[in-house]
Amino acid sequence: MGLFWFNSFLVYICPSKNTKMVKYKRVLLKLSGESLMGDQQHGIDPVRLSDYASQIKEAVNLGIEVGIVIGGGNIFRGLSGESKGFDRVKGDQMGMLATVINSLALNSALKAVGVKSRVLTAIRMEPIGEFYSKDKAIETLENGEVAIFSGGTGNPYFTTDTGSSLRGIEIEADAMLKGTRVDGVYTADPLKDPNATKFSEITFDEIYKRGLKIMDLTATTMCKENNLPIVVFDMDTIGNLIRVLQGEPIGTLIHN
Repeated sequence: MGLFWFNSFLVYICPSKNTKMVKYKRVLLKLSGESLMGDQQHGIDPVRLSDYASQIKEAVNLGIEVGIVIGGGNIFRGLSGESKGFDRVKGDQMGMLATVINSLALNSALKAVGVKSRVLTAIRMEPIGEFYSKDKAIETLENGEVAIFSGGTGNPYFTTDTGSSLRGIEIEADAMLKGTRVDGVYTADPLKDPNATKFSEITFDEIYKRGLKIMDLTATTMCKENNLPIVVFDMDTIGNLIRVLQGEPIGTLIHN
């Protein structure tokens, strides 16, 4: 086990039976709630959930410490609730509970494939999950368990992207991996603009300058100010998570 420099970035050799070179030792994986729907219109697609669990298992088997934040948009989004007449605070609280449901589902799927994992909640709701603290989160990761952070930040008016930035910074992750249904960051929406081009990497300042909406502004600023790089990649393609962790140039790297 050890660290060394390779092609200008720090490489960690992890202690596994099939030792492979990986780029990150500890990551915060942000998953989209909408992606859990698969081909459905709402809810959780068990096939997609199983695919995610299998990919995360591969990462754990490489010795990588994985923290996860998953959205709740497949069940309920606070902002959409406000547009339908819900009070914003109550709507956001409903969205937080949606993330807990998804976290419990992922926790169950991980355990089904033999991966130890634990759900930590931003709001007290034992015995559904343990109340979050940085020390407990890091202890979980160092014990080789996947830590699933649910309930966002525990406060209204903050998105799960901001929750991801916060947890990634708190657990001292090497990077945030933002798993989405697109394969990176483009100059424009590639579904609407045939001339849109993909960035292999881009700085936070360029994100601001171009007005690209990768995450909400609060989340992006937190990552910039705390030097937490983000990799945006297509999580729905099986095998991509390991490819990112091993440093393959897929997706888009966002950095200072």
